[in-house]
Amino acid sequence: MTEFELIPRYFKQSFPTHPSVVLGLGDDAALCTVPPGMQLAIAIDTLVAGVHFPHHTAPEDIGYKALAVNLSDMAAMGAIPSWFTLALTCPQIDENWLAKFSQGLLKLAAATPVSLIGGDTTAGPLTVTIQIAGLLPANSALQRRGAQPGDAIYVTGYLGDAGLGLASVQGKLTLSPAATQYVETRLNRPTPRLLEGQALRNIATSAIDISDGLAADLGHILVASEVGATLKLTQLPLSKVLREHLSPTAAWQLALSAGDDYELCFTVPSNRELELSKALPTGSYTKIGIIDQAVGLRCLDENGQAFFLKKGGYQHWSPNQDLDCNSWNRPTKAQGITPLEGMQSPKNNTP
Repeated sequence: MTEFELIPRYFKQSFPTHPSVVLGLGDDAALCTVPPGMQLAIAIDTLVAGVHFPHHTAPEDIGYKALAVNLSDMAAMGAIPSWFTLALTCPQIDENWLAKFSQGLLKLAAATPVSLIGGDTTAGPLTVTIQIAGLLPANSALQRRGAQPGDAIYVTGYLGDAGLGLASVQGKLTLSPAATQYVETRLNRPTPRLLEGQALRNIATSAIDISDGLAADLGHILVASEVGATLKLTQLPLSKVLREHLSPTAAWQLALSAGDDYELCFTVPSNRELELSKALPTGSYTKIGIIDQAVGLRCLDENGQAFFLKKGGYQHWSPNQDLDCNSWNRPTKAQGITPLEGMQSPKNNTP
């Protein structure tokens, strides 16, 4: 099979077609129409075998997750997903693998629905890149900046399950079959919180999806908004499986730093809490802290004492960097460093 036979066989049929698509797969570029009064939200994510997923991951799960992480970016902006493009790099053409990969991709695309309108295929190490575009009313997008002192901090769903799922996949612990299926599904097939993100427009003052860990991703909001925060760790939403298999301290570590949960973290002022309760179903979100005037992220345990992370959120070029969750200095723009670097633990701190 050639590249030109591969695309129509596995990616041209069955995918939904968004009404704004004028020309989709099969030409040098796609053509789409942006409705009047709407803005485009555009995001891109790359998944690399051995980095973002183990090499033995099922192809259906790879296809599903590749789209899910991009849909999660749309959710964090409050956008309605419309179209996406796919760049797929494979070591060789494996028809069985491609069929299963496209099935996983299609399952989530059809449920959303979102249109596949173009892409590219290349020979090389297994890598999946998706660029996605969504629509939303002009000037209504959720952003990282906007959090104000006094705003409550919320998250959707549960935190830490994907981290436990990765530990299970890596053979670092043994779980029951039911628990294994639950946490590995949470790792491989995260749920993009699209409806929640759209409902939060005009309610939340800031939002982000949790991909690299709550502490790191909330840190992006704090830096962008030039504020600080205090989290009460006993309020973190932890699943029954996580609580049954880990101590509270270990569970907090995963919830704060493991990442891959793809839940939403967002802030809401007190005068909009009633609106929030009407916009989202009860039990679908949890209040975990408060935005402070003083910069820095402060994490408090059940006794109100400072809690220190043993490992910070994931970074590709420094994945083992420690993070002091109790206190960090907000980096200035002039320093040109990332929020996680600004959270680096002092050398004399013992986690």
